[in-house]
Amino acid sequence: MAPHYSPSRTVGGVMRQVLYALVPGIAAHTWFFGPGVLFQILLAAAFAISLEALALMVRRKPVRLFLGDYSAVVTAVLFALCVPPLAPWWIAFVGMVFAILIAKHLYGGLGDNLFNPAMVGYVVVLVSFPQVMTAWLPASGMTGQAPGWIDSALTIIAGQPPGGVGWDAISGATLLDAIRNSASTGQSIESLRGTAVFGTLAGRGWEWVALGYALGGAWLLVRRIISWHVPAAVIGSALALGALAWLADPGHNPSPIIDLLSGALLLGAFFIATDPVSGCTSPRGRLFFGAGVGILTIVIRRWGGYPDGVAFAVLLMNMAAPLIDRFTRPRIFGHERR
Repeated sequence: MAPHYSPSRTVGGVMRQVLYALVPGIAAHTWFFGPGVLFQILLAAAFAISLEALALMVRRKPVRLFLGDYSAVVTAVLFALCVPPLAPWWIAFVGMVFAILIAKHLYGGLGDNLFNPAMVGYVVVLVSFPQVMTAWLPASGMTGQAPGWIDSALTIIAGQPPGGVGWDAISGATLLDAIRNSASTGQSIESLRGTAVFGTLAGRGWEWVALGYALGGAWLLVRRIISWHVPAAVIGSALALGALAWLADPGHNPSPIIDLLSGALLLGAFFIATDPVSGCTSPRGRLFFGAGVGILTIVIRRWGGYPDGVAFAVLLMNMAAPLIDRFTRPRIFGHERR
C-alpha cells in the first residue's frame, strides 16, 4: 500500500511521492499497451475513493482527513497496473471492494492491515475471472497499433471487445506465458527469440515498462522514501535463483535478465513489497522478507500454476512477516524476547 517512510514525513506527502515515481512506468505502459491503462487507473481510483469514504463514514472517522492521505489512490493505481488494459469495469470494482473494504478496513484501516490491499484485490479477481485477467494486449507494433481511446473505453464499459469478437481475437501471450507454454511442450526458449513476443532483452514492450518502474524506484531510494533492503533482496534473490535454474538448464529456463525485466518483478520490488504495514520492520527482517518474495516469485514462475508470481509471493510473505519480525527485531536492553 505504501513504501517505508520516515515518521517525520506525512503519509499524504509520501503517497504523493510514490505516485510521482510511478509516472515513468505508467507512461511506458500506456505507450506500448494503449490508453486502457489510464482508464483502469481512473476506474480503480474512483471506486477506491468512493469505497474508502463509505467505510470511513460507517466507522465514524473523519472522511476528508483520511482521504487526504492518498493511500486509497496508491492502492488503486498499483492494482490497476496489474490488470489487463481492457479488463471490464467490474474487475476494478470487485478488486477495490476486496482491497479497500476487506483487506484494509476489515482489519482496522490504514496501519493495521495484515496483507497488502492491492495484491489482495488483484489475486481475488485473478482467481475468480481467469479468462478476462489473462487477456493481455500485445505490445503496439506486434499486431498493429494498440486500441485507441474510444475503442478502449467502449470495451471496458461493455465488458467485451467491440464487434462481438472474443477476447482471444484481441489478446496475445506475454513472454512469461510463451516461456511457460514452450516448457510444457518441450520447446527451447531460444526459439522464442525470433517471435514477435520477444523484444531486445525480454518481452516486447514489457522490458521498457519494467525499466520505467526501476527508474521510479531509484527516485524513491534517492528521496529516502523507501530503504534499499527490500528491493535489493527481492532483485538479488530472484536473480540468484533464476541464474541457478538457467545454468542448470538454459534451454528451458529463461536468463536472469528475462526474469528481471518480465512481469511485475521490478514493480513489486520497489512499490509493492516495500509496504511498511504488511512487511517487516527491522533492516534484517526486510532482507529476509524481500528474499522470500524474490525466491517465491521465481518458484511460482517455474513450477507454479501462474506465469508470474509476484502477487502470491508478496501475500505469502505478508503472512510470514510477524514471525520474521519475532526473530529479527533488535532486543531492547533489559527485556527478554518472548
